[in-house]
Amino acid sequence: MRSNAIKSGPERAPARAMLRATGLQDTDIAKPMVAVVHTWSNVSPCNLNLRDLAQAACDGVRAAGGTPFEFNTIAVTDGIAMGTSGMRASLVSREVIADSIELAVEGHCLDAVIVLCGCDKTIPAAAMALARMNIPGIALYGGSIAHGKLGDKSITIQEVFEAVGAHGAGKLSCDELTNIEKRACPGAGACGGQFTANTMAMVLTTLGLSPMGLNDITATDPKKREAAFRCGQLVMQCFHNDLKPRDVLSPASFRNAARMVAATAGSTNAVLHLLAIAHDADIPLGLEDFEIASRDTPVIADLKPGGRFTAVELTEAGGTARVAASLRKANMLEDSATVTGLQLFAELDAAALPASDQQVVREVGNALKPRGGYSILYGNIAPDGCVLKLAGKGLLKFEGTARVFENEEQAFAAVQKDRIKAGDVIVIRNEGPAGGPGMREMLAVTAALVGRGLGDEVALITDGRFSGATHGFMVGHIAPEAARGGPIALLKEGDSIVIDANTRTINTDADLESRRPDWKARKPAVTRGALSKYARLVSSASKGAVTDAH
Repeated sequence: MRSNAIKSGPERAPARAMLRATGLQDTDIAKPMVAVVHTWSNVSPCNLNLRDLAQAACDGVRAAGGTPFEFNTIAVTDGIAMGTSGMRASLVSREVIADSIELAVEGHCLDAVIVLCGCDKTIPAAAMALARMNIPGIALYGGSIAHGKLGDKSITIQEVFEAVGAHGAGKLSCDELTNIEKRACPGAGACGGQFTANTMAMVLTTLGLSPMGLNDITATDPKKREAAFRCGQLVMQCFHNDLKPRDVLSPASFRNAARMVAATAGSTNAVLHLLAIAHDADIPLGLEDFEIASRDTPVIADLKPGGRFTAVELTEAGGTARVAASLRKANMLEDSATVTGLQLFAELDAAALPASDQQVVREVGNALKPRGGYSILYGNIAPDGCVLKLAGKGLLKFEGTARVFENEEQAFAAVQKDRIKAGDVIVIRNEGPAGGPGMREMLAVTAALVGRGLGDEVALITDGRFSGATHGFMVGHIAPEAARGGPIALLKEGDSIVIDANTRTINTDADLESRRPDWKARKPAVTRGALSKYARLVSSASKGAVTDAH
């Protein structure tokens, strides 16, 4: 056992003395020591149930013969931070969470680990830490929030953001906005569409790091505690079988994950996060792998933000297993290992799918759209690539006039003041990983556009990124970013911009290089603390925005 390094032999008497002070007996100390890590916080619903789930996971570890050690790390909630300077901390928190898990587990030489995660960045951080440490480990998602109800309509936080835009346009009264606000989020759990949290929870399962079906259980379902207990038992099985995350993670599992994101029109943040997880797993993965996945995989799940149904309704229809089964039937998935010790296809065979009369997930032959929900573009605006989000009404080409803004706040103000018109291409720069710093999501702007009825009439490009709740003709992750001299820094008001998913290009006819001699790098937005360190260390979005690139 790794933990023998802190508990075995006369020289470890001081460590054992401290362990005894926590209430442990000789028998407890002799057992495998398991970290039960969670990202509990009561600042938002997303992670609200994780402390309770941790107790169930600890019980599962004990029942299977291990000694659990519970600790928590931070979480930044995008739905609260969105549209503020606080959003800079969101992507940065992914690295801090992964680093803190690594440091606490390695610092105490623990034998195995369960990570309980909720809001967006906690999920990829869990996978990154598991891949990096490569000790027996499992991740469990705390679950989606139940959807709110407005009349007979299911609503999520997406509708609240869009209602802000409608209110600003005079289409919605203050009382109507308040009514939506009060009904959208009824309790614990992460945002209820195929936004980033639920997209990445599906990714965890497809990568094999979470048992099939357990991430689909909603946050307030009593079965979630049973799932946590099972994970406690299962991590001990992994320990005894010496099954580690890198035994599960493979090129095939990453290809499967990219296809599942495409098939559900999931969050484009998955591109960024899968690149980062692959980096920590030492598995080659590049932007073109995502293009192949999206090109060859139709959208078969009718999910918000571009579709009709919520994550709860997907769970009722069969969840991740339903989507995977449809893709498997069409030979669009590869068999791969999972943390249960079974192969993915064996997990699917064992899944109890509900009756097939559901409307949420279609068969591949009856797809909603012929290709996945994103595309990778290149051009003189993004020579290192960018991600086009296609979770809208099916536009594949947009040509318009640049409206240039130096940050998100400027763009949002322009939308709210009715300065953006049909045919405009909003350019938001200096929001990249280093320039932001932190690569903020532009949901406040994109939702305001939808609320004003401009969702399909305006395009937006940025070196920042988008919330999973964003829909419309949106291009993010433009690389190189403006802060590092990328061409997006050279665009001017009135430039013609063409975005074409058919040719996979994003170009302007402006002579950008002739402007380069006049360009000067902006002063760093932050000069001290965690954000400053992140800005100095972070890699390009095209490489996953990791801080330990080599």
